[in-house]
Parts: sequence; structure tokens; C-alpha cells
Amino acid sequence: MSLFAWLRPAAPSLNPAQQLALQRLSAPAVLGDCSLRQQRWVVLDLETTGLNVNRDLLLSIGAVVIEDGAIDLSQQFECTLQRPGHKPGPSVLLHGLGPDAIAAGCAPADGLLDFMDFVGDSPVLAFHAPFDQRMLGRALKDTLGYKLQHSFIDVAELAPRLNPQTVLREASLDDWIAQFGLQVDERHNASADAFVTAQLVLILLSQARRLGLDSPALLMGRLAQWRRRQAMPGL
Repeated sequence: MSLFAWLRPAAPSLNPAQQLALQRLSAPAVLGDCSLRQQRWVVLDLETTGLNVNRDLLLSIGAVVIEDGAIDLSQQFECTLQRPGHKPGPSVLLHGLGPDAIAAGCAPADGLLDFMDFVGDSPVLAFHAPFDQRMLGRALKDTLGYKLQHSFIDVAELAPRLNPQTVLREASLDDWIAQFGLQVDERHNASADAFVTAQLVLILLSQARRLGLDSPALLMGRLAQWRRRQAMPGL
């Protein structure tokens, strides 16, 4: 066996049913010119063991769907992943996922396959999306050998861009919840956070339409334009 074979990480071990489910996952769609209302969006929230994207583990996934300009309550996803040997850290005080909840969860491969089947070819929105994207991407690669290539939109970036008159320095999700007077029954639960984030997203998509950004392609293009302007010195 060559040295490179030893250095290469072992491929995840999947049973035949899991391998078939992996093969059937949809490739991400290119964001096009359909209206924002016509686009199916998946709004995601994750609970993790911590904030280190290279070391911490994904514990639970919550997601809802926005379609036809509304949150579709018939399309919701929630799962907790088993993590044998995991010892709860300080983050358990936030998400409340203790040993019993983790032990009652599903096998990581099954939970992640089910979630990506739920996502389909849709773009994903999340508050502080780069963190969720990296945590989910690492979990998918380590568990399934799957490369995450779906489009992600950061709600934490989109909100201030569409509301330049609102002065909120490094605003949290709670800040935007308060800004728009949204109703919150629970926080730091993946499903509950996904649902309130989706409420915020509906407001932002309505604002985008009023600005003439009425397609996923136009919205992503404007976000890229804003980033380029921010990166230019003196602007």
C-alpha cells in the first residue's frame, strides 16, 4: 500500500440502503430568474457542541420551507444525531441536548441523508450561514463522503443590507426579532430558531421585491455587489 493511501482518510462505511439514498440525492439547482415567491427556500438552524468548525460536532438540525411566499408548515424537518461517547459541554446550557436526548437520536448517516433529501435542489438560508454551511458540510463529508454544493444565503448579511437605515452593530438574531416585533415561543432549539428565522426571511424577501430584486439570481447578484463595494478601500 502506498504512503498516499495511508494518509488518505478512509471512506465512510454505508450500508446498501444508505448508499442508494446517497446516489438519489438531488444536485443543487442554479439560482435562476424565477420570482422570489416561486422559489422554494429551505431555512436552516443547527445546534452544535460548540463554535469550532474544525472540531465541534453537529447535534441537531431544524429546518422549514418557504414556498409560494409563505412558510409551508407541511414541510418541516427536525432530527437529533446520536454521538456515542460525546460528553456534554457548556453549550448544553443553551440547546438543552443532554445525554438522553442524544442517545435517543438517529444514526448520523440516516439523519443527514434524510435532511439532504428534504433540501432537494433548493437554496438554503440561515442566520450566520457560513458557520452552518461549514458545520453541515464537514458532517456530510465525514459521515457520507458527500460534498455540499448548495447555495447558502446569510440572513445576518442580508438583513442589514436591506435595512441600511437600521443601526444595529453586529446584530444578533434576537436583535432582528426585536426590530420587527416577531413572536418567539422558544430560542436555542433548532426547529424553533429555524421557524423564527423563516419569519424574518419573509420580511426580507418582501423588502427585496420592493427594491426590484425579484429573483434569486438578482438577489445573489446584489449581495455580491454589496460585498465588492465593501471590499473596495475608501468606500
